[in-house]
Amino acid sequence: MKRKWYVIIGLILLVGAVTLVATMVFRNNKDKTSAQQTAQVVRRDIGSTVLATGIIKPMVGAEVKVGSRISGVVKRLRANIGDYVKAGQIIAELDDAELQARLSQNIATLAKAQIDLNLARLTFERAHSLRQKDLISTQDADQAESSLKSAEALLKQAEANRDYAKVQVSYTTIVSPISGVIASVSTQEGETVLASLAAPTFVSIIDLRRLEVQVYVDETDIGKIKVGQQANFTVDTYSDTDFKGTVTAIYPKAVIQDNVVNYIVTAEIIGSQGKILRPEMTTNVTISLETRKNVLAVLTAAITREKGDRYVTVIEGEKRIQRKVKAGWKDNGYTEIISGLKEGETILITSTNQENIL
Repeated sequence: MKRKWYVIIGLILLVGAVTLVATMVFRNNKDKTSAQQTAQVVRRDIGSTVLATGIIKPMVGAEVKVGSRISGVVKRLRANIGDYVKAGQIIAELDDAELQARLSQNIATLAKAQIDLNLARLTFERAHSLRQKDLISTQDADQAESSLKSAEALLKQAEANRDYAKVQVSYTTIVSPISGVIASVSTQEGETVLASLAAPTFVSIIDLRRLEVQVYVDETDIGKIKVGQQANFTVDTYSDTDFKGTVTAIYPKAVIQDNVVNYIVTAEIIGSQGKILRPEMTTNVTISLETRKNVLAVLTAAITREKGDRYVTVIEGEKRIQRKVKAGWKDNGYTEIISGLKEGETILITSTNQENIL
């Protein structure tokens, strides 16, 4: 009896073990099946891009350093960092007392020169009349003419001195040459500024409407870049906003940093999307090179690599056929297929392949 019970218990355990193994195999096959996905070989547009980083910079002429062309004491400063100023708006004034006095002196000198000229002209006319009547000598007549010319020259000199003094006085009023935001102020009221070979800077002004992106493109990609290509970019502070731009220039001289050769490519910003962009913001730039129209393409996740070759698993009924393909450009998760597949064929995408995006 004991031996019979042992046999029965053994059979029960065997049946349980077989059932457990079968269940695990079934579940494993089910998981594999569920992990497999299919897709179609389709036609679509595939674009090639270059990815690079960049920095927002003012365009040429969009950042201006405003200074004084003469020496003097800052009497009034009408500029604070962050203020918006218009072109022609007064931003600083120098003490002009000395220059005004010099201008008044030159004006007085000019008035005297005008009186002297009038007197010299009358003397010349009188001498010319007397000489025609032979009442004075030729020497006296020539002397009167010489005095007239000298008075005319002195008048011109006085006019030039007056005009120069006016210009000097005008330099005491410093105006903004462009419209923009004041980025820095390097002086204060009561400070004496000295103008020598270089004009001392009062403020720097940036026109935030005239910014561009300086993109650092690797030497391996610079040959693909052309003026007029589209350049989309993002900045960290507006990570959910895509800004558009256009390539406007390619610098001929390389920039070498940490033994890496880059070339600067400038891109004009097309619209700010209602955001405020500022100089020195870092950018992530995507430059669109070219678009291939209506080409065969598959999801990149469907392609596997073995020893440098690319393969795709094609589904034909119940069959799974591994087929070698020649791939082209990649764009947004899709890869161009140059040869090896036909439009409409069904291909296999497994969970493993989905992590193998090339």
